[in-house]
Amino acid sequence: MSPEILQPGQTVLAQIEQIYREERSAVLHPSARAGVEAAAARIAAAAAGDAAVYGVNTGFGKLASLKIAAKDTATLQRNLILSHCCGVGEAMPRNVARLMMVLKLLSLGRGASGVRWDVIALIEGMLARCVTPVIPAQGSVGASGDLAPLAHMAAVMIGAGEAEVDGHIMPGSEALASAGLSPVTLGPKEGLALINGTQFSTAYALAGLFDGWRNAQSALVLSALSTDAIMGSTAPLHPEIHALRGHAGQIEAAATMRALLAGSAIRDSHVIGDTRVQDPYCIRCQPQVTGAAMDILRQAAQTLEIEANAATDNPLVLSDGQIVSGGNFHAEPVGFAADMIALALSEIGAIAQRRVALMVDPTLSFDLPPFLTPNPGLNSGLMIAEVTTAALMSENKHLAHPTVTDSTPTSANQEDHVSMAAHGARRLMQMNANLSRILGVEALCAGQGVEFRAPLKTSPPLQATLARLRADVATLGEDRYLAPDLESAARLVASGALADAAGIPLPTL
Repeated sequence: MSPEILQPGQTVLAQIEQIYREERSAVLHPSARAGVEAAAARIAAAAAGDAAVYGVNTGFGKLASLKIAAKDTATLQRNLILSHCCGVGEAMPRNVARLMMVLKLLSLGRGASGVRWDVIALIEGMLARCVTPVIPAQGSVGASGDLAPLAHMAAVMIGAGEAEVDGHIMPGSEALASAGLSPVTLGPKEGLALINGTQFSTAYALAGLFDGWRNAQSALVLSALSTDAIMGSTAPLHPEIHALRGHAGQIEAAATMRALLAGSAIRDSHVIGDTRVQDPYCIRCQPQVTGAAMDILRQAAQTLEIEANAATDNPLVLSDGQIVSGGNFHAEPVGFAADMIALALSEIGAIAQRRVALMVDPTLSFDLPPFLTPNPGLNSGLMIAEVTTAALMSENKHLAHPTVTDSTPTSANQEDHVSMAAHGARRLMQMNANLSRILGVEALCAGQGVEFRAPLKTSPPLQATLARLRADVATLGEDRYLAPDLESAARLVASGALADAAGIPLPTL
């Protein structure tokens, strides 16, 4: 597979998602090279001069006032990398680690970091030859950049640390050699350019965004299936209701649900003569809730697309040649975006869980058997599957608590306000996994409910979704060992297979 060619400052989310999903390699567009080399020449000139320039010939953080001799420049950068390799915990997933490397390419490619093109070429080579640094996922507070995780990436580049190649973990020097690559000796500021930046936090936030959008699409499809399962009304989907409010996500969600339910014989059977006046909010207000979550996800997407293209290390080489210390390494925008995504995921799951509870409750489900089993009493059906969704919903509510509002001083009070974006973004993987499982149980319940309405059939799009579900998970008759069914359904949700099976256009990010 050919590498994705990226233009720093102009890369779009569709390219980034493809890299994340397919673990594609990436290279910078050749037009980026001139700016990169001009900035590198400016840093080299500063390193040869007498003036103190932060990160070039000084110490770091609280030690910035200490001048470093020119002969010690390489040692300074190497020591920086090794001393900052303080990550702990489980390693980043490989696709997220590779995405982080791609984001670092984009940042360096802006031509403001002062690194030589050799540094960029090494990252490109590692991506192409599948040399993935082993990066512990804990240890960053999201300012001054994602220091510890990015240091573990840079360590492999200098022949230290550990990396994965072909599924095997080995020392960084061996990993590079096995791929025909050589470690780099870092020049002035290059170590600092590699570990300053928000790429760890941004990679996790983007992964959370991409997986969250798939879950949102699945939620629209499955909520329509649930609506038919309980013989709910489509009147609340009337387009004028949503136009009168005006929110784009709500309008789009309602339109999608109308398309999904069009042609349902179940719906047609109770348009006239239904004694119920209104459905519960979890059915009636799905466009208002998941549509609002879609709007929030799109707002976060705008922030993250900008951040993916940003120069976020320090100091930066400006267009007039000045080398200026700033604060672009502070991941506050990423932290806010991650918190927004977390809130959206929590709410999509909360309303989905209420639909699950509705379908298993015979007092609310409009003549469906208790817990959706054909022989209740002797069988418990989906009773405890609903309890599992309640547990996952509650867990996601706790995980949705904002992280960006928490800060603590670090580095002897030099870095006295931090974003906490790193774990704010990292939690999104667990939240999405929880949400996929909630929606998977909704698929099982809604599929079972629709089948109880036979000989009436749901709409053609939803019949296709149900058929895809049944290809992996059989209808529940007598009680059986259910855990594999829950995992299979969750995988179908997370992969987008159930949503795609409907065969209609779904909202895009």
